[in-house]
Amino acid sequence: MGSLATEKTVIGWAARDATGVLAPYTYTLRKTEAEDVVLKVLYCGICHTDVHQTKNDLGMSKYPMVPGHEVVGEVVEVGPEVTRFRLGELVGVGAIVGCCQNCQPCKSNVEQYCNKRIWSYNDVYTDGKPTQGGFASTMIVNQKFAVKIPAGLAPEQAAPLLCAGVTVYSPLKHFGLNIPGLKGAILGLGGVGHMGVKIAKAMGHHVSVISSSNKKRSEALDHLGADDYIVSSDVAQMEKATDSLDYIIDTVPVFHPLEPYLSLLKLDGKLILMGVINQPLQFVTPMVMLGRKSITGSFIGSIDETQEMLEFCEKKGLTSTIEVVKMDYVNQALERLERNDVRYRFVVDVARSNLES
Repeated sequence: MGSLATEKTVIGWAARDATGVLAPYTYTLRKTEAEDVVLKVLYCGICHTDVHQTKNDLGMSKYPMVPGHEVVGEVVEVGPEVTRFRLGELVGVGAIVGCCQNCQPCKSNVEQYCNKRIWSYNDVYTDGKPTQGGFASTMIVNQKFAVKIPAGLAPEQAAPLLCAGVTVYSPLKHFGLNIPGLKGAILGLGGVGHMGVKIAKAMGHHVSVISSSNKKRSEALDHLGADDYIVSSDVAQMEKATDSLDYIIDTVPVFHPLEPYLSLLKLDGKLILMGVINQPLQFVTPMVMLGRKSITGSFIGSIDETQEMLEFCEKKGLTSTIEVVKMDYVNQALERLERNDVRYRFVVDVARSNLES
């Protein structure tokens, strides 16, 4: 096994304030521990959460901040107690790099719901050192919070699956919606939404895309393979779809009314919220009561679910639709993502980028 140095100085791209602009930043990684693996970062996806965090939209950002939680890297060093990974293997790291390991969620292997979870970046590790993400040359992670990238998945394609992929896979599995023959819909066709279409179709569902305009109709039907396309502003189309869906995966990350979509659900249908929204949402209770419908939420997925999802995608031949960029384009990519100008996920080619300028 490779040996571990006590500290490593690396270069990443960090935001210094709420403008969210990233620039080269030199910092020291936390000290490595016995169960840690050291990764040479190859690729890192860009998630809408990166925009929220770098711009302090949620009021909890700490700077300097190196974002990135869809990380694929090569194992270059391992600790003496690492048993799950070997040198040279490709591994993925998602949004969480630590948890208490003692609470009920942790003992149930759904550590993403641990109240003491540690985020990949914009958080503090157990040693008091800030966590920094995958927009950097190197990353250190405890072996428990890394997953193996299957041989049949290209690393750049695997990166967005570590967030967007598992975010839709987890609730479909948890709520018993991973059986064929169901009718579901994806509300919002972005990074998470496009994977929702692909994964739900691979599970054997009839899948509709719900969007506010016809702009993405061809993309949804012809390229992603959706079965139907519903324009939410078209009264006739919405009425036609009333009481037709077993579930809706709501990926919209901004305030929007829920009532129009609740009307589309069958008896016992589920509206599953996934967008991070910092405003209260509203609905009248009869919309839920008169169909025994559920409004619920789901947050990324567990490490076990992430590994299972990657293997599912490999088996089904699923990939994310991406645009690969270098680090010197990351600020433009974040701006484009904020205005939904990407098809459908940016992935930074970290290893081939000049991080120093």
